[in-house]
Amino acid sequence: MTDVEVIEQPSLDGKRRALVLAEDRVGHYPEFREFFVRRFSLDTDALSKPGYVRAPSGMIYSLVFVGRSGEPFPDGIEVYALIDALEPLTEADVDTDLWAILTWMIHGIGGEWEVEDLDATGRLYQLPFLSRHG
Repeated sequence: MTDVEVIEQPSLDGKRRALVLAEDRVGHYPEFREFFVRRFSLDTDALSKPGYVRAPSGMIYSLVFVGRSGEPFPDGIEVYALIDALEPLTEADVDTDLWAILTWMIHGIGGEWEVEDLDATGRLYQLPFLSRHG
């Protein structure tokens, strides 16, 4: 479940952004911040543009990195689904995609961060999409 692909900015014509996740403090573990800095070249591009990923459902997500005065960048992240302007979001697809994005992030961080721990947390909370994937 790591079918997440970093892509260039897609066309935004006829699209709307729907907030699906906000993490206020990415830097609570430095490894999280470092992953995003490395993966999206935030040490050079920083506030100039969001990052974009295509998730397993095929939906594209915009990752907006949040900066705060006096804090290393990025300090937070907002994830927006990019969908056709009048189309509804499919909650099951968003949940599965967000889990895939978290899995992709954990794979990219490595070290003490393991996907098995993330999956165990998901099973503890009885996330329905995990039971479909074993």
